[in-house]
Amino acid sequence: MTSGPTGGARIAIIEDHVLFAESLEIALSIRGHDVRRIDLLHSTRTEATLLPAILRADPGIVLLDLDLGIHGDGAQLIEPLARAGMAVVVLTGNTDRVQWGGCLNSGARRVLAKSSHLHEILWTLRRINNGLAVTSIDERAELLQLWHGHRAVVHELRHRLEHLTHRECEVLGHLMHGRQVREIAAVSVVAEATVRTQVKSILAKLEVGSQLAAVGLAHRAEWRPPRLRTAA
Repeated sequence: MTSGPTGGARIAIIEDHVLFAESLEIALSIRGHDVRRIDLLHSTRTEATLLPAILRADPGIVLLDLDLGIHGDGAQLIEPLARAGMAVVVLTGNTDRVQWGGCLNSGARRVLAKSSHLHEILWTLRRINNGLAVTSIDERAELLQLWHGHRAVVHELRHRLEHLTHRECEVLGHLMHGRQVREIAAVSVVAEATVRTQVKSILAKLEVGSQLAAVGLAHRAEWRPPRLRTAA
């Protein structure tokens, strides 16, 4: 574990909320940690450009937010950072325990809510710095089970979506954007009856009873429609 000059851990903070990041930096520095905030002021920063900056800082521990605003999805950084030998602790406002399980699956050592008390964060850092576990076996198993169960559902729903033709995918994409059959027909330059037939086929293939249910299924499957034509 990389240590700071006073024996504390060398920690990198990746957080787009400046006030929260500064407060955390001060609190950890006072307790002897060598803390470095990764600069997120550049609007062009993405997960891909953040990674080299973190690696250059050479931290032993990375405190990582998941929602980095315009800078992307912090979850994409977990696996490469863990592979580089860094202990990733996710500090997030996201309370979805399925997503927490996904973070552990990608290699995070622990996931903490931003509402956690400071002593809980300090306890986690101290344990990691001493080479000790920070997530109980039971909690880890529960979170991973939630994640794998979610992925199994997503896989099954995507399997249904694979049966749609390209044209049906386009129609479903329009439905996801809230467009009615009349609008879809106008954009596609086809008869409304044709679109209704396509919608009926979509519902049958997805095994749902309404357009709303089809849209909900697509969102649960984390599915993205093809590029859509729009009205001139």
